[in-house]
Amino acid sequence: MAETIRSAGWAYRGGVLVRAIAAIGGGYGVSALWAAAIATWLPAAKVEAALTATLIALVVYPCAIMWCFAARSAVRAWAGLALVALLPAAALALHGGAA
Repeated sequence: MAETIRSAGWAYRGGVLVRAIAAIGGGYGVSALWAAAIATWLPAAKVEAALTATLIALVVYPCAIMWCFAARSAVRAWAGLALVALLPAAALALHGGAA
């Protein structure tokens, strides 16, 4: 009985660890992709575009973190981050990379 409680505890802790890695690392990656994509596509001076994109990315990052801990599983958290990263990655690829 005590062994199943211990193993369930480690499974829970492992899930939280994977979600934390997804939230911190994956969320940062997603927000950086969005910032780069928005900055390259905004029709403004480079400084203004970079500032605006950074401010938007500051909203994307906490949303990504909340998603990672709200998803039903760690796999869904990673899948959601990957799905959200597809659009800015495609926009950067079409534009020829970050400016």
